[in-house]
Amino acid sequence: MSAGSVFVDTNILVYAYDSSAGDKHEIAKKEIAALWDSGQGHISTQVLQELYVTLTKKVPKPISPDLAKPIIQDFLKWKVVINDGISILEAIEIQKQYRFGFWDALIVQAAVKGGAGVLLTEDFESGRLIDGVRIQNPFLPR
Repeated sequence: MSAGSVFVDTNILVYAYDSSAGDKHEIAKKEIAALWDSGQGHISTQVLQELYVTLTKKVPKPISPDLAKPIIQDFLKWKVVINDGISILEAIEIQKQYRFGFWDALIVQAAVKGGAGVLLTEDFESGRLIDGVRIQNPFLPR
C-alpha cells in the first residue's frame, strides 16, 4: 500500500465533470487535477463503467458517448483495478463485515486490492479506516 496513492470513487469523478455541481465541481476538479499531476490516481473497471453511464445518461446535461469515450480512455492511464471473481467474493465479505451495500463494498475492495492508502468518496464515514484504506470525503473541512 502506498500512503500517497488514492482510489477515486465514481461520485468524485462525476462532480469533476458536472459543472452544475457547484462547489463540489470545483473541489472535485482540483482533487482530480492533483492526482493527474502526482500520478497517484487509482480507479476500477466498476468506476469507469459507472462514470460512463452517469456522464451519458444521469447528469443534468448528459454528454454523447463520443465525448465520454475519450474521458474514459484518459482514465485508463491511471492504475486500473480489474474486478474479477475473487474481487466479488472479497466484496461479499466486506459487505457482511461492514454492512455496506454490495456495490459500495466492491469499491472498497478495489481500493484495498489496488493498494491505495486513501479512498476518495463522499459515500462513507470520512476518516474511517477499512482494511488499511483511509476514507476521505473531499467536501468536508479538513
